[in-house]
Amino acid sequence: MLNPFRYFNSSPEIIRLTVMLYIRYPLSLRQVEDILFERGIDICHETVRLWWNRFGLMFAAEIRKRRVDCRSYSNWRWHLDEIFVRINGETHYLWRAVEA
Repeated sequence: MLNPFRYFNSSPEIIRLTVMLYIRYPLSLRQVEDILFERGIDICHETVRLWWNRFGLMFAAEIRKRRVDCRSYSNWRWHLDEIFVRINGETHYLWRAVEA
């Protein structure tokens, strides 16, 4: 398989970080540019958009593939948080199930 990053001067790690910042958090292109500039990576917001258009689907497919691999029934783990709380002299039972 050919390297999809072969024509870019930036390292694949920086490209992945940039695209994941833009996808994962509710940030604008310029906010991603500012965050990376604070960390010493000087790129333009249009570069972020180009990388997102070019590599976004590829990264999303990798994430989906990892999720499917990790979700076999033997790997499911659930944690139950439970507590008794007294409110106005009345005891209440609170619980929640969390998938780890």
